[in-house]
Amino acid sequence: MSTPKYANQIATLEQAKQLGLLPEEFEKIKSTLGRTPNFTELSVYSVMWSEHCSYKNSITWLKTLPKEGPHMLAKAGEENAGLVDIGDGLACAFKIESHNHPSALEPYQGAATGVGGINRDIFTMGARPIAQLNSLRFGDINSEKTKWLIKGVVKGIGDYGNAFGIPTVGGEVFFDDSFNVNPLVNAMSVGIMKKGDMVSATSYGEGNPVFIVGSSTGRDGMGGAAFASKDLTEDSAKDLPAVQVGDPFQEKLLLEASLEIIKTDAVIGMQDMGAAGIACSTSEMSAKGEHGMEIWLEKVPARQAGMHPFEFLLSESQERMLVVVKKGRENEILKIFDKWDLNCVQIGVVTKGDRLKYFFNGEQVADLPAKSLVLGGDAPVYKREFKEPAYYSEWKKFKTEDVKLPSDLKPIMNHLANHPNLASKRWVYNQYDSMVGTINRSTNNGCDAAIVNIKGTKKALAMSVDCNSRYVNADPEVGCAIAVSEAARNISCSGGIPSAVTNCLNFGNPYNPEVYWQFVGAIKGMGKACLKFETPVTGGNVSFYNQSSYEGPVFPTPTIGMIGILEDKNLQTSINFKKEHDLIYLLGAQKNDIASSEYVYSFQKIKATPAPYFNLDEEYEVQKAVQKIIRAKLIESAHDISDGGLFLNLLESCIANNLGVHITSDKDIRIDSFLFGEAQSRVIVSIDPKNKVDFERAMLETKSPFVNIGHVKGNAFVMDDKNYGTISEFGGLYNTSIESKLN
Repeated sequence: MSTPKYANQIATLEQAKQLGLLPEEFEKIKSTLGRTPNFTELSVYSVMWSEHCSYKNSITWLKTLPKEGPHMLAKAGEENAGLVDIGDGLACAFKIESHNHPSALEPYQGAATGVGGINRDIFTMGARPIAQLNSLRFGDINSEKTKWLIKGVVKGIGDYGNAFGIPTVGGEVFFDDSFNVNPLVNAMSVGIMKKGDMVSATSYGEGNPVFIVGSSTGRDGMGGAAFASKDLTEDSAKDLPAVQVGDPFQEKLLLEASLEIIKTDAVIGMQDMGAAGIACSTSEMSAKGEHGMEIWLEKVPARQAGMHPFEFLLSESQERMLVVVKKGRENEILKIFDKWDLNCVQIGVVTKGDRLKYFFNGEQVADLPAKSLVLGGDAPVYKREFKEPAYYSEWKKFKTEDVKLPSDLKPIMNHLANHPNLASKRWVYNQYDSMVGTINRSTNNGCDAAIVNIKGTKKALAMSVDCNSRYVNADPEVGCAIAVSEAARNISCSGGIPSAVTNCLNFGNPYNPEVYWQFVGAIKGMGKACLKFETPVTGGNVSFYNQSSYEGPVFPTPTIGMIGILEDKNLQTSINFKKEHDLIYLLGAQKNDIASSEYVYSFQKIKATPAPYFNLDEEYEVQKAVQKIIRAKLIESAHDISDGGLFLNLLESCIANNLGVHITSDKDIRIDSFLFGEAQSRVIVSIDPKNKVDFERAMLETKSPFVNIGHVKGNAFVMDDKNYGTISEFGGLYNTSIESKLN
């Protein structure tokens, strides 16, 4: 045993504060250990007890979300990702996570490593990723900083996903000034595996060897979990080393090697090294398996000389995994990783008890009880104070009738068709390969949800990411319920049945009572909607501290990632109108409501309005009606009315085949509400005239109102016999919006 060097570096309260720990948390660590920790031990606690890893400010409310469902195979918090049964002996693993703070400082690597990390969560479980989605938020698109951020983020996502060989099949992009400093970058991955083949993130069996596999370890990503657990300030650029550097080609090799070793049945458990690196994977796997580990840090392959024990433990270098292997089966694992030209080095052994003992060049540098570090163990749990902000009740006083009716609709139509929140995101998705590496080929066919065929079956998966941040800011409970409902509506309109949810909860500082009120409201709304649609929450990510010291918090953004199942891929229903003379029906109730619409917010420039009209029971009935008429093969297209209202819905359905519409307005509804209002629970469908009788008979059997508003005709947008312009004209604005603003 060498002379102690690191063990005697006794930590101080000041160091604890600098690492983001509260004084009372430092005292709790001392009580847990029965002594004052050394600096290496304190460093481990600082990342494991950060908000990013421990969910200490959110777990109380997260536990209220519904987690039970008929298809559940792995519940929230049990594994690296959620897992649901999709039939035919297959399971689907899926999860969404944020990489917001890194992307704010270094957008390319921040976004790229977000994609890499979420894919590792999927294949660590034994599933092969088949699709990626993303949800992005940026500030004013006319600012140079926003242009720099969006170009870097989109290129990072595209470069990593394309090189890794997994198609990006869907997503959303939203712009608002609240995101000027702090963008949101949420990445979702979906994978498929054989049911029963899941590998757990666990460790057990005294004497079983512990391997680190994949890339070498460096100082990149140091303190990334702690960095993600504090506000952005003018000094945040100094945290640039907390941004990891990704290598998609290494990740591709790691994917194939990981799936190959799983087939050997020699693996006890495996976990991705994401936030908090070795510290996280060793502690979480040990706590779950109720065993300890002895880890020899000097054996970790390093790409930088002179690294200290805390740097090895906290590094978030990418493309690495921790694997626990059955004793005596080591050579099988070594041969596979050697074939793929990847590091595979034994760095420890599983032990009895619950102690994590870290060694460096013979010196024991840390001795920690595994459960003291993790969520569900001794990590602190807080229930923060929350307070309704003054704006909430004030905004509810808004009345649609107080807004003057527009005298000319054409400028509004042009504005909305060309608004970056509503217009085509083709500048973004053209940089993503939606077909690369597809074993289960994406259909790429203009649906509300992304549809991916499941090879060897008649089924397909539907997937969607949704959240209107403006709605949630106006009313967190209603806005988040809408986010769940719209994700479900997109899946229903595409031919699927909603199955389960993952979430990425992006909020400001939880110590701000008004921010925490937004968080609590969003959780309540999510819970109600998920119960209604029987879509349990399988897990996800909480991202607090999305704010700057000089611009305040971002709009609260609880992004919902949802998957659904098309039991027959022939049920797939696209949004585009198919041919002239098809009849256009509106399903759901019309409302005199323009609250929180893009029209009232950016054209009328009225910011203080409540969330749009929403009734969860009505939403449920509309979706059941859509599911019914699709299965009866009575419709040609289906498209939900959401951002931009009926006008945007019709325009998007017209563009693909350059078909126009002739519609009649509702004289009982204000014209701006009729065209541009964003009241929820409405869907536009088109039908062949020969199906009119059967369609209406089927709809009368549902609880959803419906009305024929016109038909497909020509190539212009005609309402009440007035021609407002050609679809080509509007399409030109719609298709070039983002390019024209970024170039």
